[in-house]
Amino acid sequence: MIKELYTPMQIELRERARELAETAMRPVAAKYDEAQEYPWEVQKAIKAAGLSGVWIPKEYGGMGGGVLDLCIVVEEFSRACGGMGVGFAVNALGSFPIIVGGTDEQKERWLPGIAAGEKLIAFGLSEAKAGSDAASMQTRAEKDGEHYVLNGEKKWNTGGAVASYNTVFAVTNPDRGARGISAFVVEEGTKGYRVGKHEDKMGIRCVPVVEIHLEQCRVPEANLLGGHEGHGFKHAMITLDRARPGVAAQAVGLAQGALDLAMQYTHERQQFGQSVSSFQGVQWMLSDMATQIEAARQLVHHAARVIDSGHRHITKVSAMCKLMATDVAMKVTTDCVQLFGGYGYCKDYPIEKYMRDAKITQIYEGTNQIQRLVIARNLLREAAGGAN
Repeated sequence: MIKELYTPMQIELRERARELAETAMRPVAAKYDEAQEYPWEVQKAIKAAGLSGVWIPKEYGGMGGGVLDLCIVVEEFSRACGGMGVGFAVNALGSFPIIVGGTDEQKERWLPGIAAGEKLIAFGLSEAKAGSDAASMQTRAEKDGEHYVLNGEKKWNTGGAVASYNTVFAVTNPDRGARGISAFVVEEGTKGYRVGKHEDKMGIRCVPVVEIHLEQCRVPEANLLGGHEGHGFKHAMITLDRARPGVAAQAVGLAQGALDLAMQYTHERQQFGQSVSSFQGVQWMLSDMATQIEAARQLVHHAARVIDSGHRHITKVSAMCKLMATDVAMKVTTDCVQLFGGYGYCKDYPIEKYMRDAKITQIYEGTNQIQRLVIARNLLREAAGGAN
């Protein structure tokens, strides 16, 4: 990290996050991956280190950092464990709709607990038949006096089984399409809110990904984000633009962590009377991986800076950094498994976990095929004289 490019707070965040990752996350990563259990001890360590509210404004108990600050921490966590990295980042995903669309009263009510690490929050957008096409969601919210009654099911709800809050998107006016979608914060314990199936996943196994069932779930009108119907889809898209660099940072961390392990292994592993790292073909692989990781990191940090600057048009660069970093992560982690040879395919070594954890980064928060569509549409609009 070139100090001139980062604030003292960002440099300090990186050091604190790296120390926490090495002492609290790496030693237990394999245990929680195998058990597929949420690492509450790690959550307590994050809270104790004062890192829970990095992205939350200071007036609500956070550190007042931006997307870049979030990315720096997520990368360091993911370098030790991709699952723990996303377990941290999903709290930003879930709380961004409150930050960008909530009323002052709603921010005061929910953000301080998240910033203090007392509360976790999830993000309920996707459904079984509405993944990439989120506007086709079927979950309904009907007004009933001072409440809304929610009915439907949410899929791929990361962290939903351990979250105190869940930002849930539902259709309040079916005749208006995407403009008829609203957002609600549903609190744990609300009648009619039930955690369903826990997915048995390839990677990020320490973080629960679950179905959420909403059955005559009565949510107070005061929990309608922003106090107005019809703004949910807009706020979801703004949130994803702000959150995708976090996924990209997770990918960079996974790639860097895998390369760290491969460097150590190829240096120590002897074949034909010399270290594996002394072979030119291996050196070329290591060089390519390091170059790709650094290029991805710089694009992620550039995207985060653009977002933090308040620039209006962030969709393209956000999609670009997510696309590049996650493709790099999958390639690098796969190549690192190759460098471990047969051992790379076995759980005796941690490298295979990096490859398993990396795959999901190409899928969630918008598949990389969708990112390419988003980028192309923005390019074509710019070519036709639209905004840059």
